[in-house]
Order: sequence, then C-alpha cells, then structure tokens
Amino acid sequence: MADATSSSIHIDAPPERVMAVIADFASYPEWTDQITSVEILDAGADGRARQVRFAMDAGAIKDTYTLDYDWAADDRSVSWTLVKGGIQRAQDGAYRLVGDAGGTTVTYELSVEVNFPMIGMLRRKAEKVIIDAALKGLKRRVEKG
Repeated sequence: MADATSSSIHIDAPPERVMAVIADFASYPEWTDQITSVEILDAGADGRARQVRFAMDAGAIKDTYTLDYDWAADDRSVSWTLVKGGIQRAQDGAYRLVGDAGGTTVTYELSVEVNFPMIGMLRRKAEKVIIDAALKGLKRRVEKG
C-alpha cells in the first residue's frame, strides 16, 4: 500500500473480539459516524464478507462505494481494495491486530484517491481524520461489549 496513512490504538479486548466487530459490517452505521448504510454483496464459504457496498455521508462529501475484502488465515488482519466508487477512484486499506496480555493494538492503514484534484497534504490529513474517527469508534464499540 504505497503512500498510505496509518495510526494505531490499544483496545482492552482480545484480538478475536476486535476482529468480530470489524467483520460485523451491518453494525458499522452504529459506531462509524460517516457510514449511513452497508450491504454485503458477497460472502465467502467461511461467512466473512468478500464484497461490501457502503454509503457514506461526511457533510459536504457523500459517496457510495464497493470494497473487496481479503481476510488473513490467522484472523489478525484484513485488507481491502476499491471495486467501484463515486468520488473515489482508488481505496486501499487494512486493519492489523497484535495481541498482548493487556488487549490488542490495532493499526489502520488507508490510502484514498479521489476523482478531483487534491494535493497530497490535504489527502493525508483527510485520511488521518477518517482513520482516527474509525479507531476511536472501534475502541468504544469493542470495549462497550
């Protein structure tokens, strides 16, 4: 994932519980402020979503986009790539989980390209805002139980 923005957060829960929340796409509108709806388009034999359509509303920016997901066999990471977007022409991302005795450190990596001119510094700042909001929402959701 070239030129990606990343950030990490520590969550007081085991990696299995964190990954269960990440994989529960239907609940995203409850803990991710900008996601308004989610539709699983394809699920694998293991029951994990392989292709998901999202609708987002971030005030001035609204988009509907579809992502392909790749789940690691060890259930410690998931990555995705854009299949189709409205204002996005590319999106690559990943959650990576590292467990320890006190819980899980989650790293979120994201790279987004839009269909209109945006200088790199502004793009990275937008990615950072998205990442930080998602990590804080994930932490609240997981630790709330």
